[in-house]
Amino acid sequence: MIGIVDYGMGNLFSVNKALERLGTASFISDEPEKLLEASALIVPGVGSFKDAMFLLKEKRLDETIKQFASSGKPLLGICLGMQLLFEESEENGLTTGLQLLPGKVVRFTGIASGGMTYKVPHMGWNKLIFHQDSPLLKGMTDDHVYFVHSYYAALGDQDVLIASADYHVQVPAVVGRGNIYGMQFHPEKSGEAGMQLLRNFLQVKKL
Repeated sequence: MIGIVDYGMGNLFSVNKALERLGTASFISDEPEKLLEASALIVPGVGSFKDAMFLLKEKRLDETIKQFASSGKPLLGICLGMQLLFEESEENGLTTGLQLLPGKVVRFTGIASGGMTYKVPHMGWNKLIFHQDSPLLKGMTDDHVYFVHSYYAALGDQDVLIASADYHVQVPAVVGRGNIYGMQFHPEKSGEAGMQLLRNFLQVKKL
């Protein structure tokens, strides 16, 4: 059964409904012992990195997620949940993240090369650009997915980049290392492409 981490900031029920549409049993919980028993874990998230880390620590869920990651079972962060997987974020002051992936979460500057301005947040549909083979990309083609974010991950190691999107800078859209994965966009709001990505995640085996 798939566990969805409830730390008070997230699109919990839309993720739960998406899994339900795929015929997969899941549960929403903030209980460490129950979450550690899941066959795979999803960390959703909407809002501020600093607030999210405060709540995770308050509920002891930061250590739960790290312990789950070390078990080899599949772990997926969605949107803010993906950003939390990285080492730190500059949002509302420097905040340490879960440190499961190398890199720092930074804000879009709003100024493209050449001095032209662009809108922040990055919001709407954007095309995925594939960088490496991954079980998450099985059956995917030139697909578009739905983004809403003002911050993105500046990677500390390009080897974790699975797919990106172009928004005046290279935006890491799908990342992964071992059993740990992240999606910057909302797969549950990304039509059939998003459902295929979730379907692929559900087929990832324990390492």
